[in-house]
Amino acid sequence: MTAYRRYGLYVVPEGAFYRSGAAWLGWDSVQGSRVVHPDIDGLPRPVSEITATPRKYGFHGTIKPPFRLADGMTERALRDAVAALCTTLAPVEIPALQLRRLGGFVAIVPVEASDALSHLAAEAVKGIDIFRGQPDQAELTRRRKAGLTERQEALLDKWGYPYVMDEFRFHLTLTGKLGSEAGTVAETLRPYFTPLLPNPFRIDSLCLVGEDETGMFHMLHRYTLSG
Repeated sequence: MTAYRRYGLYVVPEGAFYRSGAAWLGWDSVQGSRVVHPDIDGLPRPVSEITATPRKYGFHGTIKPPFRLADGMTERALRDAVAALCTTLAPVEIPALQLRRLGGFVAIVPVEASDALSHLAAEAVKGIDIFRGQPDQAELTRRRKAGLTERQEALLDKWGYPYVMDEFRFHLTLTGKLGSEAGTVAETLRPYFTPLLPNPFRIDSLCLVGEDETGMFHMLHRYTLSG
């Protein structure tokens, strides 16, 4: 079994919505292969530049942020634990999605916050945290450069990531940080993505993903939520 550098739990869409998102980013994490970017007129920069930062993760929504395995833990045990966890978690239905600017980047997000989705994410973060190795000092320093609140600092200390639990905001990232160009990119992408948005968006599975030695993430297995 291949050993990956980091693991995480993602929501990975399916069908035409997934294929379009993977093509936009240039990486298909399900197939583990590069994808040709679409031709979209009106962008301020090439797609390859706009998507450079999120590409390696593939088209996804983060549930359990990527982590290194703790000493003594194995991928096989992690797979078994995720399978067991997903038998306790119920599917979640998001009534509607939208593409919007989030500060300096662009993402697809729920139109309204979902308590059920927040609960799912919190249970997933807690449920397999025994497998998470502690972040090193370099990672902690990088996280803190964002200027964390006191609550986010506490979450970073407890869970290894500052944007979990009550700070969790589900999103499918489409770009890196764009600054003032984010608004233009969002407006340009809406005609491309809006017809493909599944409304409602049903989350009935979680995917275990792994980061290979080159930094690219691969979907290792899709687990049905059957709780």
